[in-house]
Amino acid sequence: MDKVVRSAADAVADIGDGASLAVGGFGLCGIPSVLIEAVLEHGASDLEVVSNNCGVDGWGLGRLLAAKRIRRMVSSYVGENKEFARQYLEGELELELTPQGTLAERLRAGGSGIPAFYTATGVGTQVADGGLPWRYDANGQVVLASPGKETRTFRTAEGEKPFVLEHAIVCDFGLVRAWRGDRHGNLVYRDSARNFNPLAAMAGRVTIAEVEELVQPGDLDPNHVHTPGVFVHRVVPLTREQAADKRIEKVTVRPLPDDLDEEGAA
Repeated sequence: MDKVVRSAADAVADIGDGASLAVGGFGLCGIPSVLIEAVLEHGASDLEVVSNNCGVDGWGLGRLLAAKRIRRMVSSYVGENKEFARQYLEGELELELTPQGTLAERLRAGGSGIPAFYTATGVGTQVADGGLPWRYDANGQVVLASPGKETRTFRTAEGEKPFVLEHAIVCDFGLVRAWRGDRHGNLVYRDSARNFNPLAAMAGRVTIAEVEELVQPGDLDPNHVHTPGVFVHRVVPLTREQAADKRIEKVTVRPLPDDLDEEGAA
């Protein structure tokens, strides 16, 4: 089955108001930036987005956030976005903070048909006991907090230990970015850009992949495929310019030693 669509705009045309999106990437690494821009231009609003983070000010999911298209975020880290902090603290955005490994497993479980699972992460904290602020009002008062979760004790090799029940995540759409992909939707990610992309691909009822290099069926070694085409419904080939447009989240430099010139020579 040929899953290639003509453009990113066509691929996201049925994402409506109130839809939930599982979005791959970590920081700005491996984010489906072209699909995010297409969603922004399409105009869908009141979105619930599940992603490790929410981009940065002016790029990635930060673009949707600045346009106030996101109603709710499920994330594990949100510290690189000032607009995110403002919206959350002023009651404009709902946030469910989730431990990173738990978030990854909730997405994987959703794609695997596992409704819930027990984990030791969060036991004895507000993650399990409830009370994490999900939404503030304009005056900084908590108006919605996380509920308590079921806990059970299981026998382990180290003895009896408590575990907390976490529910799987399934979203209306999954948006991911791959290094290479074929027309059947088989995807290969490169190095650290793999991150949350395979998990977001699994968790979407309809998964859309933007690919930096489109190849023909049979060109990918099956042993190297990270996301099988069964999880992918639409493939958007990127132009060379789109594939090369990758932003750096944070640049850290240090002064040159006094005995070196700008070329690094002594």
